[in-house]
Amino acid sequence: MMMATAAMAASSCDRGDTRKKLQITVVFLVRTLLLACIIARGVLALIRVAFRAAVVAPARSLVAVAGAAFSAVNARCVWCLDQAALGRSCTGTLLGDAVVGAMASSWRLLLQGITSLVFLCARGADEYVRPPPSPLVLTAHGKPASHPQQVHISMVGEKNMRISWVTDDLNAPSVVEYGTSPGKYTASATGDHTTYRYFLYKSGAIHHATIGPLDASTTYHYRCGKAGDEFTLRTPPARLPVEFVVVGDLGQTKWTASTLSHIGGGGDYDMLLLPGDLSYADTQQPLWDTFGRLVQPLASARPWMVTEGNHEIEALPAVGIAPFAAYNARWRMPREESGSPSNLYYSFDAAGGAAHVVMLGSYAEFEEGSPQRAWLERDLAGVDRRRTPWLLALVHAPWYNTNEAHQGEGERMRRAMESLFYEARVDVVFAGHVHAYERFTRIYDNEADSRGPMYITIGDGGNREGLALKFIKGHKSAHLSEFREASFGHGRLRIVNETTAVWTWHRNDDQFATVRDEVWLHSLAAGEPAATVAAAGGGGGGYPADEL
Repeated sequence: MMMATAAMAASSCDRGDTRKKLQITVVFLVRTLLLACIIARGVLALIRVAFRAAVVAPARSLVAVAGAAFSAVNARCVWCLDQAALGRSCTGTLLGDAVVGAMASSWRLLLQGITSLVFLCARGADEYVRPPPSPLVLTAHGKPASHPQQVHISMVGEKNMRISWVTDDLNAPSVVEYGTSPGKYTASATGDHTTYRYFLYKSGAIHHATIGPLDASTTYHYRCGKAGDEFTLRTPPARLPVEFVVVGDLGQTKWTASTLSHIGGGGDYDMLLLPGDLSYADTQQPLWDTFGRLVQPLASARPWMVTEGNHEIEALPAVGIAPFAAYNARWRMPREESGSPSNLYYSFDAAGGAAHVVMLGSYAEFEEGSPQRAWLERDLAGVDRRRTPWLLALVHAPWYNTNEAHQGEGERMRRAMESLFYEARVDVVFAGHVHAYERFTRIYDNEADSRGPMYITIGDGGNREGLALKFIKGHKSAHLSEFREASFGHGRLRIVNETTAVWTWHRNDDQFATVRDEVWLHSLAAGEPAATVAAAGGGGGGYPADEL
């Protein structure tokens, strides 16, 4: 018995020793593993430090040197091109100017090619490939870096105006001085400025300052940034009549210059409405600058109210460039004042609230439940048609279109929003996108309806892609199309009083702007029109209207 007890005790001791040895072994292994991890982390840290010292720092230095060299070469080439456009010599000799000009032009083409290649790679092979551009009208800037350029103005509420401009000097003040007498500034306003980068391009300082309150129908003289030229603007009237110029798909070609000349010389107006496709920069960011300089004589004198088109998207997701980067930075519209969450859609009043203008975004979400749809419902619900007899809307992609170009591209938006327009009794809907002029009768849901809006496509401002020449004779909406013609031009809507307005389309294929289409409108807020008169200029392949 005693022997058995002793054997059991010995066995228990052996098991205890084995357990202890196992614990010691496990602890040793864990400590060894932890030590190995600490050593590995130290080695990795040393490798990172060595890598940064040997590779990253020189690479960053190389990139910085390359960036500085690129900026210097690019600035010099842009200066040479500007001097040539202004008729000035760069070198003082004819041969030197020819050589330098050829080098600068080659540099510009190289940059455009690189940016276009990046754009095509980022967008994918199935994207629409734009046709070769027609000759551009490139407007140079030959003044000091602190002098304002690309000056344009827009409405902010009923009595204020936003002045926007660009300076090459990033430290120029964002100040506007203004008054009712030339050279005598009795008030000033301070705003802010922003810049943006787009691939290899960096913008100048883009300034925005809001002036006011201003008196209606009054001429003001103003200066931006306490430097450069004095500009003159006239505020819109506080009551009817009021006249809008409407032009879409503008660009910067010889046809654009013709359109702008006809607008400026075609009689006075109060405001310009542009339903998308402004500069046609299409990733070539310097074209935003030349466009701003081209339109400055008109855009600095009357408010330009714009909305975006497809050529403003310019997204490069592969390199982190969000859509509408240049458009949103340069063309700031009164979204906050109209309760809009986006610069891509907004609204404003004109003529003391007698007209309400809704600017929609064809390339922002618009389906049921989207922010734009919710905003539009609120905006239209807030319009009192007893106080506001005229309700206008602008989109980029047309909801009705009998041209072969861009056929059906506005259909989804029409289905999502047309009923809202019909219920609110919108009088006219302007669109661009299709590079031709077309006017429809009043429509709702693909049928003629005297209580629906009149639809007008006016994407014929002068873009570089040319005209959309082919209309579809057997199109399902052909019987609703009252007048159509593929010519460059602009339109004017003059709201005469609470019940009557006149629309004219001015073709600029001729030496002088020619009124090619004219129609008188009756406000839907005033009830059913007893009679409506329409007339057309006749000839030239247009389809004259007989009622609206």
